Amino acid sequence: MLDTAAYVPRLRQQFRDVIRPALKEEFGYKNDMQIPRLEKIVLNIGCGAEAVKDSKKAKSAQEDLTLIAGQRAVMTMAKKSIAGFRVREGMPMGAKVTLRGDRMYDFLDRLVTVAMPRIRDFRGVSDKSFDGRGNYALGIREHIVFPEIDYDKVDEVWGLDIAISTTAPTDAEAKALLKHFNMPFNS
Repeated sequence: MLDTAAYVPRLRQQFRDVIRPALKEEFGYKNDMQIPRLEKIVLNIGCGAEAVKDSKKAKSAQEDLTLIAGQRAVMTMAKKSIAGFRVREGMPMGAKVTLRGDRMYDFLDRLVTVAMPRIRDFRGVSDKSFDGRGNYALGIREHIVFPEIDYDKVDEVWGLDIAISTTAPTDAEAKALLKHFNMPFNS
């Protein structure tokens, strides 16, 4: 059995031992607190029209997202009623989960080393999806690329939004941080 007190995720250890010194040298930081680090990763599945027709679809998305994240996902609810889309305020529309700490590093490791190589016709992720403040967002079309999801039990294939929040003040620093984590940028 794994001793949880001694367990340190592989990417967290790599960040401490390899990535921090490399970034400090690359950007010439004077203080260790200036070195960018990962803050959180937010995963989101939006069900949209499927959830309007069948409320069990949002529950299914929540269960799948919980399996992927290793942490319980919360339901996202409609904020406004929109008659044209048959949406009422408070209706379940999807699921989201925010990962921090060890679970964040474990998820990033699984995303880069296991899930992304399983994507059909994968040629890397765009390096233009930064927001100008050091945060990165990407989308995956099929959530079934994660090994936690049993393909035979899936009733609906969902898209998955992944937002990676860093402490980097610029996009260049955030991109360098993610490159050190082996994020496969296509340029």
